[in-house]
Amino acid sequence: MAPTYSEQQLDAAIEALTSRERFREAEAVVTAAAPKLQRVLAEALETGGWFGEAHEGEIHKAAAAPDEEERLTALRTLLAEEARMGMMVGVAVGWALAEELRRTDQSNEEDKS
Repeated sequence: MAPTYSEQQLDAAIEALTSRERFREAEAVVTAAAPKLQRVLAEALETGGWFGEAHEGEIHKAAAAPDEEERLTALRTLLAEEARMGMMVGVAVGWALAEELRRTDQSNEEDKS
C-alpha cells in the first residue's frame, strides 16, 4: 500500500529540495536515467493525447494568426502549456518510479527474511 503524505510533509520535502546538495544527488540520478525516462515521458504524453491532432491544430492555429503580436502570444502560450504539461507528467513519472523502487526494496527485504 502506497504511503499517503500530508500537505505539510509535501511542503517540507519540497523545501528540502532547495538545498543545492540534496538536489544535486537527485539531479545525478536523473541524468544517468534520462534517456530511459525520456522514453517513458514521451509515451505518457502520447498516451495522454498531448501531442495528437488537437495539439497539431493548436500549432497551426498559433502559426496562422494574422497579427504578429497575436501569433507571438499564441506561440508563447502554447510553449508555456507544453512546458507545464511536461513538468506535471514528468513529476508523475518520477513519483511512480519512486513508488516502484520502494516496492522493489520492500520485496528484496522480504526475500532476505
